[in-house]
This record gives sequence, structure tokens and C-alpha cells, in this order.
Amino acid sequence: MDGNIRKRGNGWQITIWTGKKPDGTPVRYYETVKGVKTDAQIRLRELLTVMDKGIPIPTGQSTVSDLLNRWLAGYVKTNCCERTYDGYNTVIRNHLRPDLGHIQLRQLNPSMIQIYYGKGLESLSARTVHHQHRILSQALKWSVRQGLLGRNPCDMVDPPIPRRKIMRTLTPSEVDRLLIQASSHRFYPIIYMAVSSGLRRAELLGLRWRDIDLDMLSISVSRVLYKRRGVVTFKEPKTEHSQRCVCMTPKLAVFLREYKKKCEIMNLYLGRPLALDDLVFNNIEGNPVDPCTLTHEFAKIARMAGLGGVRFHDLRHTFASLMLLRGAKPKVISEALGHASVAFTMDIYSHTIDGMQEEAMALLDEIMPAGVSASSERQVVQK
Repeated sequence: MDGNIRKRGNGWQITIWTGKKPDGTPVRYYETVKGVKTDAQIRLRELLTVMDKGIPIPTGQSTVSDLLNRWLAGYVKTNCCERTYDGYNTVIRNHLRPDLGHIQLRQLNPSMIQIYYGKGLESLSARTVHHQHRILSQALKWSVRQGLLGRNPCDMVDPPIPRRKIMRTLTPSEVDRLLIQASSHRFYPIIYMAVSSGLRRAELLGLRWRDIDLDMLSISVSRVLYKRRGVVTFKEPKTEHSQRCVCMTPKLAVFLREYKKKCEIMNLYLGRPLALDDLVFNNIEGNPVDPCTLTHEFAKIARMAGLGGVRFHDLRHTFASLMLLRGAKPKVISEALGHASVAFTMDIYSHTIDGMQEEAMALLDEIMPAGVSASSERQVVQK
């Protein structure tokens, strides 16, 4: 294979001989590069390298929008959950497709992507733009595996770095204040269990009585509740780490035992006994709790307790932080939360660990003997 470059209009035309037709006529590939000749030379070397590897060069009018559509339908829809698909589709529809969709796939280069990120930062946070980068990069990586591109342009781009988000956690006194405020609310049992177990909202709302062993003090997390387009469904947790057995505190076991008795009485009043497959938490009609309703009601309770801005998910962070402050092993906390690794847990709660350094040094000071200087040793020997 060979190729050349010649000036054409405001750019440079690349011509590559890719083979011959059955009648012996040469087959050529053409591409126009805007900019200086050096840009065209770099692009020519890229194309020749790609073809040397046996990867076909995308031809025709295939655009970035075409690729994103194919990726959504061919990969995301079959390998990701429905909520993930909806989230990716929203980002593509509102951001990637309007600004990058019209560009021919073969002409997409790192400079275009970098400019797109810079433009996005004018009105969006670095975290939001970085999320767009991750989606675009995944789609382009898939196109490389499919032989549509020779390399992923996102690999040569510097995406914005999101600022580390400090998790909001409650102190023991704030937990008391929150629980007192929530004590008369119908969602009090969910709130109390959330801060006592560290379970996610979807995990709590998916619990059945068969998942709770009050004698062995354990909770089995085997399914979650999702709401998509107004419809509530139950599914297995997204990862194998999320499917786990969580120990509960004796106080939580006592509370759940009393709560279960109340549920049994209520069910008998309604004319049917409480079954193992019944939800632990449901609404007045006996249906699953709407996760959005729980979130909104919790926000009201937190505001009334003087804790404005605290989210329901922050109860999970509070559980982890209080466990760390009480000396629980990071491995134990990581398993209770259903994280993929201890390193991930420590990265999230690094600010809590930083605050524990003084306490740790004080404990070390108690067990370490006092040091003896070299001059003191010499004085002892002389005597």
C-alpha cells in the first residue's frame, strides 16, 4: 500500500492505493484534511498503519451520530440495564449528537473532541463533561473492536478532571435529631434501617421478609427495586458484589422484630396473613414504595430537623463513616456496602480516614516506649 498528498482548495487531499479490482483497475481511498501539510502527513501515516494491521478504513458518509446509534442498539441495549441505556441515550441526544453527530466518523480527530470539551465547560461542570467523555470514549472503543476505526481519538484527548466530591455525613447527634424528627413519619422504619445497615435505597425497597433472618442477625441482598418511566420493577443487583449478606446490629434486629409484629397485625386486619414474599416496606395500599416519593419526603424531614441539603443516600455514607470512626475494619465495611474493592471504599471515605489520624497517633503513643538518645546511653555507660 502506498499513498500521496496534494494541495486541494483550503486543505490537503490524501490518496491511498488500497488494492486492485478483478479487472486490474486500482482501488483508491481519498480523504481531505484541513490545516497545514504536516497534519495531512500525520493522518496519512495513521491510515497506512491502520491498513497494515488489516483494519478497514471507514468509507462513505458514516457519521459520529450513526456510530452512536449503532453502539446504543448493538451494545448498550444488550449488555447494560435499562436505566443505564436511558442515561446514555439522554447524554447522546442532548449533548454528543447535536455538537459532534454531523462529523464524518473518519474525520473525527482529537482536536475536535478537545474543543468540544472546552465548549462544554463554559456551561457545565467538569464532572458532567467527564461523563460525556466516558460515554463517547466507550462508543469509539467499540467502533475500534468492530473494525470501523483504526484507533480511538479519545485516547489522545485530556478530559476535564472532576473535583473530588466530599461525602456529606451526619454526626451521632445529627442522627439522633433526624430520627426524632422522623419518628412519627410512615417512612421512619426505612430511614432507621438505612442508617443502621448502609443499604442503598433500591436495596431497602426490594427487601422481602424472607431476606431477613432475625435469629442469625443477617440481611440477604438479592434483588433491588427500580423505577423506569413510571413503572416499578424488581431485578437482581447490577454486580456480583452487590449480592451479599449483611450483618445487622442487635438493636436493628429488635426494632425489625417489633416492626414485623405491627405488620402482621395490620395484615390480619386486612384479611390475610403476612407472607415471606411480602415486602418489608410498602405503602398504605400494600404496593412497593415509590423511590421518588421516599426521596422527597426524606428531604422534608431533613429540613425540619435542621439538616437541609442532606440526601437519603447520605445515610449510607453516614453508616460507613460511623463504622470507620468506631474502628471497624475497612474490609468489613467494604463488604457490607457491596463495593468491588477495599481500595474503592477507602477512596470514597478518605476524608474520614484523614480525620482519624490524630486518634490513631494517640493510640500509638500509648503503646510505644519512650525513646532514648545516643548521648543519654553514653552517660549511662560512663557511670
